[in-house]
Amino acid sequence: MYLINALIFIGGLLLLVKGADLFVMSSSWIAKRFGVSEFIIGLTLVSIGTSMPELASSLTASFEHASGIVMGDVLGSNIANIGLVVSTAALLSNVKTEELMLRRDGYIMLFSAFLFLLFVLDFRISRIEASIFLFLYVAYLLFLLEKVKKHEEDIYFKDFIHYFFKFEYIFDLKARIETGIRGRMDEKRIKEAIKESYEKTERETKTEEVIRAENKTCTEIKAENETEIENETEIENETEYLFESSLLIEFIKLVTSGFAIIIGAKYFIEQSIFFAQILEVPETLIGVSLVAIGTSLPELMVTVSAARSGYASIALGNVIGSNITNTLLILGCSGLVHPLTVTEISVYYITPFMLLISLLLLLFIRTGWRIKRFEGLILFLLYSGFMFFIFRLG
Repeated sequence: MYLINALIFIGGLLLLVKGADLFVMSSSWIAKRFGVSEFIIGLTLVSIGTSMPELASSLTASFEHASGIVMGDVLGSNIANIGLVVSTAALLSNVKTEELMLRRDGYIMLFSAFLFLLFVLDFRISRIEASIFLFLYVAYLLFLLEKVKKHEEDIYFKDFIHYFFKFEYIFDLKARIETGIRGRMDEKRIKEAIKESYEKTERETKTEEVIRAENKTCTEIKAENETEIENETEIENETEYLFESSLLIEFIKLVTSGFAIIIGAKYFIEQSIFFAQILEVPETLIGVSLVAIGTSLPELMVTVSAARSGYASIALGNVIGSNITNTLLILGCSGLVHPLTVTEISVYYITPFMLLISLLLLLFIRTGWRIKRFEGLILFLLYSGFMFFIFRLG
């Protein structure tokens, strides 16, 4: 009986993780095929791709009114990302860090954690508070796209706070949309004008004077529109690449992966609740352990691979970004589906530990601008000790 439930639990997790990977790849392909801008793809599909397992499981739990699973998953994933993923990377290889990683993304991660603590002091997260999380996440993405990439000088946490409270992200989003629309309209007009020019030229009688004039005109057009021609060549190359796969096959992959995510998340969460009831363990503890570790396995595997290849610092950046996404995006979406209730163990123990280990990570980032092996060992021992303590407490 229990073995069957365990197999269903593992099968649901595999469907969830693999389905999420396939869903992101197929939806990105289809979006490009229909001319959706890179900005929209990056803002939606790519940004949530690495957090899709956590997002799907948390939304499913929210629909089931299993707030304990949602809170345990988010808090547990944030803690596991630091205590398990970063520690593993540090134990395999010294992780290089930099000041910008601390003063921008690190402080934003810490700010979102403190904001979470402030919101759960009344033991619930309302839809208004969930909306604030989502606004912050959208502002964070636009901040990275609009401010960080366009400024040669470093942009820090204080700049993000200024950007958010002055609602600059609303104007940037509007400008992005308008630019994309104008760009597609201009491109269409240019193509139509070129087509009309060729058709008119073919109909005209070509005398020597006309031919010379046409050659001259074509030369001028070519010189003036060299950039447009290069862009058209790139678009054609990309179109050829996109047509290598069948659109029908990609739609089948998209639908299949969507079903895999839904079914996987359903059985994964159902079996998590089942084990919580059988073992007489609070849902929050199941969320912070089984669910959180299960949905963090992809990040752990990527981290091990990156550390062995000498790119452990990339894994650290991914962890910080994942923690920001977990808190702002996943809690925001889950809280909008259904207001979340928060248990005392989450408020009094799990959340303070998340803040503690986050602060410790930022401290280790600053010490010599690298996370050393013994610091990784400290993080791992803290994580192991906390998990043992929290289960004894529960």
